[in-house]
Amino acid sequence: MSKSSESIEAIKQAIRDAGLRATPARIATLMMLRDASAPLPHANVADHLAANGVDKATAFRNLNDMADAGLLRRTELGDHVWRFEAIAEGAHNQLAHPHFLCVDCGTVSCLDDVKLTAGSQRVSDKFGEVTEILLRGHCNDCL
Repeated sequence: MSKSSESIEAIKQAIRDAGLRATPARIATLMMLRDASAPLPHANVADHLAANGVDKATAFRNLNDMADAGLLRRTELGDHVWRFEAIAEGAHNQLAHPHFLCVDCGTVSCLDDVKLTAGSQRVSDKFGEVTEILLRGHCNDCL
């Protein structure tokens, strides 16, 4: 996404539409996560925002506030690290998409096109609602 004034205005409006104030820290956070190709840990977001004078506590609070408001998805992939990713406009009611976690380097990749088969959905429905799918393995760079 380009950082034109139109896109900044769209970001501001999305934040306001979610019921939050469009502060500079929230605008920078949402822009960063909309540009990211995979979920980012709080530490990465906080380090990036620190250059703009945003402290880590504010970064974490804003991430959680925006997740609670439906702008971001908060995911924990079994390594006790919260990762955040932007939810596409109009996708607020969609379940999280699957992720691939490399067990060697820790890289996380989004698997937007992977879905449960009808048979897998029927079997999993016997146990409850699937809210997340995580695949672990060795990424191509680590093979």
